[in-house]
Amino acid sequence: MALSWFACANCGFWQHHFAPPDCPVCSDVRNDLPEDGWHFLPEAEVAATHDGGGREVAPGLWAFTTRPALGLAGTGWLIVRDGGNIAFEAAPYYSDAMLEQIAALGGIACLSASHAHGYGALFQLQRRFDPAIVAIQRDDLRMTKAFRVTAPFDDLLELAPGYTLHHVGGHYEGQACLYDAPGRRLFCGDMFKIDQDGEGRSYAISSHKAFHKDIPLTHAELRRYRAVIEPLAFDAVLTPFEFAPDIDRTLALRALDDGLARAPGVKRMTL
Repeated sequence: MALSWFACANCGFWQHHFAPPDCPVCSDVRNDLPEDGWHFLPEAEVAATHDGGGREVAPGLWAFTTRPALGLAGTGWLIVRDGGNIAFEAAPYYSDAMLEQIAALGGIACLSASHAHGYGALFQLQRRFDPAIVAIQRDDLRMTKAFRVTAPFDDLLELAPGYTLHHVGGHYEGQACLYDAPGRRLFCGDMFKIDQDGEGRSYAISSHKAFHKDIPLTHAELRRYRAVIEPLAFDAVLTPFEFAPDIDRTLALRALDDGLARAPGVKRMTL
């Protein structure tokens, strides 16, 4: 079989491979194994069965999603700005129409993601737009077989003035967040899980090592989260799955302080 891209039918993680023997995301404790064994979808099969689109959820902020849902069904965020657009996280798959929509918005100058659960079809964005900066924290490089990292980083990386990647670890060893100072937004990866109703209103916030199995973070991991975000001024949080304009710095810190005030355990703090 020729070297090509394959998506895990269970979680949507992409690999550049001949025939993937397994999925490193599903094999890890932070995700569930498929009940019926491994099934990997060639890119052509995904292209024939999936579409999607982008919508502007705030001025200059676009959310790209795939239909029907593929794998974990994440969202690809695009910050449209003078000086070059920034893509953070990626949709599970981008149709040709979705890629043309991004091109019409100015393409992509910088590309990054928080960790493997947010990678989506990041390889497509690199293949189409060839941004000079593809930034992933060094501890997550082992998960980047589907694309080429051009800017590995340690603790901090400024993608553009006011847009900074911060290594936070915790949920994944190499997890990073993107602080958008001009937009007063925190693209937090899976630092937080935001529970929302059908209207997109947030009603609970929590932090996990593994969502599916409710494995908690340690106090040291929560303290690192807190140390990173405490100096940052933000009025909205964006995970790979949710846009939460009603979660600000005060609420995020309150959730972390709640976790630090008790024995480690998963608790969904009601808002």
